[in-house]
Amino acid sequence: MDKFSEGVIWYVVFLFSTVCHEAAHAWVALQMGDPTAYEGGQVSLNPVPHMKREPFGTIFVPIFTFFSAGWMMGWASTPYNFRWALAYPRRSALMSLAGPAANLTLTLVAGLLIRAGMAAGIFRIPDFIGFTSVTEAVQPGLSSEAAVFLSVLFFLNLLLFTFNLLPFPPLDGSGVVMLFIGESAAQRYLAFIHRTGL
Repeated sequence: MDKFSEGVIWYVVFLFSTVCHEAAHAWVALQMGDPTAYEGGQVSLNPVPHMKREPFGTIFVPIFTFFSAGWMMGWASTPYNFRWALAYPRRSALMSLAGPAANLTLTLVAGLLIRAGMAAGIFRIPDFIGFTSVTEAVQPGLSSEAAVFLSVLFFLNLLLFTFNLLPFPPLDGSGVVMLFIGESAAQRYLAFIHRTGL
């Protein structure tokens, strides 16, 4: 597969995975009483509102990192009401958890599709496992592109899931921490993060 085609697959997977992550944050926030992201258009799988909010992280950085490192990284963000989060820290924690949960779901879906393809004799275990080769096609053609797509979908979402659960601001794991501490401690923790700009 040529570099351009691989880059297109990477970008489609990156953008889809990132949008699912942010839309999950926004949807859970809306269900929990904060319409901020909904009003900004983030409760959507349409990538445009997310790209408009973070063009550098969703367009320039992914393309640059692909051509410089061979894989993509980037970011997007979901707005929320700090006063709502302070009043309902556990709801805020569930909002934080929603993004990584979306990535875990995509990882599992990709894994199941890879297993189904192997059972059907379309895919096989490759000699080398990497970002684009969790599986490989038995025959060349469209199944080769599908194997690369599912490999990137699996690996990238597994990375996004684990990385975002690290308990350091501004990663989602720093918000998930509030599920494991008392409400008053969670409120002080949120206020500290907000005050220090972490």
